[in-house]
Amino acid sequence: MRGYARLLVAFVTALIALPLFLAPSSSAVSPPGRDKVQPLGRAHAHNDYEHDRPLLDALSHGFTSVEADVWLVDGRLLIGHDAPDPARSLRDTYLEPLRAVVRKNKGRVYRGSKERFRLYIDVKSEKEAWPTIEAALAEYPDVVTSWTNGRRRDRAVEVVISGNRDLPAMESATTRWSAYDGRMTDLASGIDPELMTVISDNWTKQFAWAGVGPMPTAERRRLRRTVLLAHLQGYEVRFWATPDPPGTPRANVWRELIAADVDQINTDHLADLERFLTRNDPAERRRR
Repeated sequence: MRGYARLLVAFVTALIALPLFLAPSSSAVSPPGRDKVQPLGRAHAHNDYEHDRPLLDALSHGFTSVEADVWLVDGRLLIGHDAPDPARSLRDTYLEPLRAVVRKNKGRVYRGSKERFRLYIDVKSEKEAWPTIEAALAEYPDVVTSWTNGRRRDRAVEVVISGNRDLPAMESATTRWSAYDGRMTDLASGIDPELMTVISDNWTKQFAWAGVGPMPTAERRRLRRTVLLAHLQGYEVRFWATPDPPGTPRANVWRELIAADVDQINTDHLADLERFLTRNDPAERRRR
């Protein structure tokens, strides 16, 4: 696998000189009505638990990915950004509501849709929290995707461990209820995509452009080459710390992410991203 990954790096590097495709059109279409929400394959709710209705607000806007910051405290998995909130647990805030939604929608998060739904658990405490997280997820075999000896059994929700991750423990597990969130340094690692399903990284550490004016040609080529290489190996791609305040810079970055086929776009502004994707993402416009 590692030798194959090196060949892919060489192949994709050779593509740098190819002409760039134009960014997608910004022509508008009407957003979906509230009676039937369109699941949006790229929509990721950053720090989802900070919304008025964690998970449910994201679902009302068609998001297919949410992020929960989790702390292990005295055996409990608590939600919180800078510190754990004793009043909010992973189970009550996400796992139980997801089970209720999946049962209501006949085995899917969005009824009638095969769109994957992803729950990122960003571990804020020690990486040794992973076995406790796994034990909690194992109580939801009707909801959460699992892997046994590397073989996936798909269910409605795929859980990805981010933040303080324990790769050796995850690699050695016979059965897992979660996948590993890689970094750009893992791009040519050869890690099995059934273990590392996605590669995520800080946009500001990878690119200097923050949406003001056109994206520099060299950075645009590097972005598209990176995504292509990841996809050739079976990994998805996500960036955090992209510009998020409403305005032209944010829209410019979102257009470049769509044009490069980045798999998930990060935001705190649910309605804004829903509106943008339904108007500008060719994949979403084809679904309508």
